[in-house]
Amino acid sequence: MKILLVEDDKTIASGLEYSLQQDGFPTVLCHDVASAKKVLAEDIDQFALCLFDLQLPDGSGYELCKMVKERRDIPVIFLTVIDDEVNVVMGLDMGADDYITKPFRVRELLSRIKSVLRRYQKPSHTRAIIDIDNVRINTLEGKVHKNGAEISLTALEYRLLLIFGSHIGQVLTRNQLLEQIWDVAGDFVNDNTLTVYIKRLREKLEDDPGHPTLIKTVRGLGYKVGD
Repeated sequence: MKILLVEDDKTIASGLEYSLQQDGFPTVLCHDVASAKKVLAEDIDQFALCLFDLQLPDGSGYELCKMVKERRDIPVIFLTVIDDEVNVVMGLDMGADDYITKPFRVRELLSRIKSVLRRYQKPSHTRAIIDIDNVRINTLEGKVHKNGAEISLTALEYRLLLIFGSHIGQVLTRNQLLEQIWDVAGDFVNDNTLTVYIKRLREKLEDDPGHPTLIKTVRGLGYKVGD
């Protein structure tokens, strides 16, 4: 369960490194993009999870996230002082699994790390093919088709659709969706982000996004897919 930590603030970095190691996570520490890229290029397979500061002296955590996700399916968590929707959504679009805004409690970060790792390790009992009206989810290939044509979804859009597909006919509250997307308490994430992704899924999958029939809003309760 080795973690790659990339943080340019050396005081924060050393404190995090100590806390992670005390909690049983061997840690490799880098202070910039260049050194992190070198470590990833040489031995990305040694890591179970990556923690990337978003703003680094020679680039950004986005670059590192892109590099990781192109090579391996391991979780990435962003450490950021930026808590606005645009930057959070951009990171999630690139495949990041979670983000945490500075300043944060170390215990909260450790909880996030363990939750994300559990999600990656838990065996999947999802069906190979899930049909929702004219939309088909192939979970083995990670692909979605509408009327036979492949629909391009981001990692988080696909994850959200898969949650709906695994709970057909069931009303899911916003908190339930947030908890399943991030595997942590919904209060820790920006609720507006969920609204953005529901809207994006509807734009890609609904025949008439303004009058959705696939992802239906159940007023006062949440959302429902199927009967």
